[in-house]
Amino acid sequence: MKINGKYYRTVWFSDDKRSISIIDQTKLPFKFEILKLTTVTDVANAIQNMNVRGAPLIGAAAAYGVAIAMNDDPSDENLVNAYNLLVKTRPTAINLKWALDRCITVLKQISIEQRTIQAAILAEQISNEDIEICKSIGIHGLNEIKKILENKKDKSVVNILTHCNAGWLATVDWGTALAPIYMAHESGINVHVWVDETRPRNQGGLTAFELGSHDVPHTFIADNIGGHLMQHGLVDLCIVGTDRTTARGDVCNKIGTYLKALAAKVNNVPFYVALPSPSIDFTVYDGVKEIPIEERSAEEQAYVYGLDENDKLSKVNIVPVGTPCGNFAFDVTPAEFITGGLITERGVCEASERGLAQLFPDLKIKGAAHG
Repeated sequence: MKINGKYYRTVWFSDDKRSISIIDQTKLPFKFEILKLTTVTDVANAIQNMNVRGAPLIGAAAAYGVAIAMNDDPSDENLVNAYNLLVKTRPTAINLKWALDRCITVLKQISIEQRTIQAAILAEQISNEDIEICKSIGIHGLNEIKKILENKKDKSVVNILTHCNAGWLATVDWGTALAPIYMAHESGINVHVWVDETRPRNQGGLTAFELGSHDVPHTFIADNIGGHLMQHGLVDLCIVGTDRTTARGDVCNKIGTYLKALAAKVNNVPFYVALPSPSIDFTVYDGVKEIPIEERSAEEQAYVYGLDENDKLSKVNIVPVGTPCGNFAFDVTPAEFITGGLITERGVCEASERGLAQLFPDLKIKGAAHG
């Protein structure tokens, strides 16, 4: 996508081909800065600290991290060390492990002399595949938006609520939940997006940054407003992303997603999840019981970041000193609350074991073999 008229991916090889460049998402939406990562440790820290974030993007970034490691030392020992370093950075998003498993499987089968080149090729391949997956999600999601528009009495606007950031900043390009919105906007459909702030990291600010950069009408709202909007008929559909989806269709996404799904169910608002296939984990069935939920630092919960009156980025404590903070990064939405369906690169299916198995029989077989 474009920033100030210039096309960017969220991660790419630097000119020297020995390092990578990323958009530093800890500075957004206030400052747009490029960060250069030169070692696999740099990449691990960038994932852990959320300089790069979003399940598809951290998978791609990890693949580039392996490529950097192989450039330094393509030995078996260093390959395993790189894998172990990167895989523990974010435990919830399955794309990270998916990308690393793919890297180690491919690279272990070839000679050490070939690994440097092949690791770089593989990282680029994973990134390019992510873009094509997101484009396909966008096309299938656009069709759902068109169906909802056709059934509306007032066809002047389609109001969409989203949570967290599942746009191009969370992927290599296009995004998952936002891809259908971009395509609807580009096709001439008048869409308006309700953007949840998504405390405590305020990823809604990233969504607002994206939508504003592409002239998509939107309104930034507090996390607790969504239910009120649904009660008053101001939301036509919800679309969110996912960090891991189970074999039966449970979805693990940014904390607060579950509450939006509950409100949508009560108010008969279709609730969709945009789902790239690398986010499916067929080895897990019950998301609430089986998916590990990342707990992040109390500091993230206790402080808010923003621009002060001098236009400088600063942080402010909002919690009484000594108060314990609970910072759970994700929650799980059971499949029965995903009433619109799962929007994937292969089409839209119901959130169920049967629905996923019909679209992805190949992945189900592999998952069962490892489950």
